Amino acid sequence: MAGGRGTRMQIREEKPLIKLSGKPVIEYVISALLNAKKIDSIIVATSCFTPKTAKYMSGFHVKLVETPGKDYVSDMGYASQTLKLGVFLAVAADLPLLTGGLLDAIVDHYERCGKPALTVATPLSTKTKLGMSVEYSFKIENKDVVPVGINVIDGRKRYGDEWLDQDIYLLDIDELAVNINTLHELRLAERMMAGNNKK
Repeated sequence: MAGGRGTRMQIREEKPLIKLSGKPVIEYVISALLNAKKIDSIIVATSCFTPKTAKYMSGFHVKLVETPGKDYVSDMGYASQTLKLGVFLAVAADLPLLTGGLLDAIVDHYERCGKPALTVATPLSTKTKLGMSVEYSFKIENKDVVPVGINVIDGRKRYGDEWLDQDIYLLDIDELAVNINTLHELRLAERMMAGNNKK
């Protein structure tokens, strides 16, 4: 999902192309998807707000679809219906610390949960601990949680007009909680990436 405006960054560059340690953020997400054993193809959903991203991604072995650029959920539904997708994993383009193993674990959980939709969330306390911005949170089992921008959806089920029965997969993993919406979060991701590379 690479069609958002990225207004909170307050820079002119399209958010998926913001450089993190010398490489566009979206490349880290593509790399994680390529390293996931349970992913068989990659589709990059761009919009009129991310034409440079679409052009840049045309050099990769991915499919492209242009969405209206309304918001994450609407664009996800649009891509699903336009491409007549079956079960698909939707991942925000601003999650540079993802790994293929983590994505496979999420798909495994979806396959076991027996529901047509899955939303991955992290505790609000983890976001707060990292000093990250939060636009939206909700409660599950009396705990405040934040969606991270990863969903698994069965596109063959009705989607868009009707709320699917979904499972919430709560994962308390710092790397999963880091999405790039502000310059502070970009610097945080750089520090975490540097720390992971030293291990």
